[in-house]
Parts: sequence; C-alpha cells; structure tokens
Amino acid sequence: MSDPSPDPPPLIVEIRDRVATLYLNNPPLNPVTLRMTRELGAALTRLADDPEVGAIVLTGAGDRAFCCGSDIKEFPGLVADRGIVSTKLGTENEVYGQVAHFPKPTVAAIERLALGGGLELASGCDLIVASADAKLGLPEVKLGGFPGSGGTVRVTRRIGIGRASELMLLGDPIGAEQALAWGLINRIAPAGQALAVARQLAKRLAAGPAQASYACKRALRNAFDLPEDQAIARSLDLSEALSQTKDFGEGVVAFIGKRPATFSDRLDTTVFDR
Repeated sequence: MSDPSPDPPPLIVEIRDRVATLYLNNPPLNPVTLRMTRELGAALTRLADDPEVGAIVLTGAGDRAFCCGSDIKEFPGLVADRGIVSTKLGTENEVYGQVAHFPKPTVAAIERLALGGGLELASGCDLIVASADAKLGLPEVKLGGFPGSGGTVRVTRRIGIGRASELMLLGDPIGAEQALAWGLINRIAPAGQALAVARQLAKRLAAGPAQASYACKRALRNAFDLPEDQAIARSLDLSEALSQTKDFGEGVVAFIGKRPATFSDRLDTTVFDR
C-alpha cells in the first residue's frame, strides 16, 4: 500500500515580473491555521531580502474566499494548551505585523470573502483590491470574542472609530461598494478579477523607485505612531536620505529632460538609518 499523499502546503508562493504572489492555501474558504501563519512569516522574511522581488500580492487559493478567518476547530486545543494568546494570537500578531511593516509595497486581493482574521490580515497591506461581490467583516463578537490580531488598530486607522465600531460591535459584513466608500479598500474589481487587478497594481509598484516607496511607507506609519512635530521631523530626515539616492537623481534628470524615468535602485533600508 502506498503512503498517503502529504498534506498540501498551507502557503503557495509564486514570483513573476518582480511580484511575489502569496496564496493562503486552505480551500475552499482558506481559514487561518497556526501552521499557515508560521509559513507566512517565514515567507515574508525571505521575500523582504530578495532583491528580485519588488512587491507582493496576498490572496486566497480558489475562487470562494480570500480568507474566512481563523480555523475555529483549532481553538479548543489551543485554549487548553497554553492559552490562546501564547499559542495563536501572539504568533498572528507578530506575522501580521510583518505584513504591516513589510519594506516593499503590498497589495491584498480579496475575492468574495474576507472575514475576521482574514480582514485583519488584509488590513495590514498598503492597498486592498476587492471583487464586486466581496463581503468584508469582523464577526468575532458573534462568537463572544473580538478581533485580536491587530484589526482593532489597523482597520480603525483605515476607516475611523465610528465605522470600525459598527463593524466590530454588530459583527455584520459590508459589501465592496460600502467598503470603498468607507476607505477600507482601494479598488473594486469585477467578480473573479481581484487578483488580476492586484497584480497589475503590484507590477507597477515593483517597477517604481524602491527607496521612495519605502520612505513613503515609513512616513505614513510615523503619521500615526508619532506626535505631529516628530512625524514631520522624521519626514525631513527621510527626504534628506532619499535625495542622495541614484533613483532620486534619475527622477530629477528625467523630469527636466521630459522623458520617463528609469529606476534601478534596489531597496537598501540602511540608507535611512544613517
């Protein structure tokens, strides 16, 4: 008798045109498992240092969901083991934080469903594309819980406390049009086309100036994390460092010469730490 086939990998990574596409691979609804979270963290660490990757797209395998949230079947064992924070939420917060602080542009491609931990994960991305038939929500309150993997912070920063309160306290999902109006997502794609649209955005981002993109991401985070005067002071430091890069010089010369800029710098975050 042959050995049973191995479990499918919980995460699939494809790299093309300097864009890495990461598929949450637990179809049909791609619930988050502890193994998936750990593999996502390991992949993000690799891709952050890969000079051939300029942007990433995060999506779900199949056509039924980006991610429906946590695999609830894991909960009893995790709670009985060492508590849900040390066994699950701590790891999720660490990895979702990697997404939020990833040094290169990130795009989430949501097809149909992004609920609970799935929406918390997507909200760490710079840009979110959702299909026209998507439903997005944080229904944890209906299980007697609340969003414990960064959603109370990242979703609230995207849409404000009033709208976030509605999502979290009522637990009802919203459609793509409402999500766009609220600022929760950036683009609506035709049904079945969220990944294609997200890849086009990511390809454009990957072809852009890597150092400038990184500086933008840091300045945007500082706008929330620091008092106004400190955030502005840091933005000046970033501008000074950026002005010394090859891509900045190319952008200026190209503008004066009335031609498209050709950016060639690969990301070097140490430029901004001097």
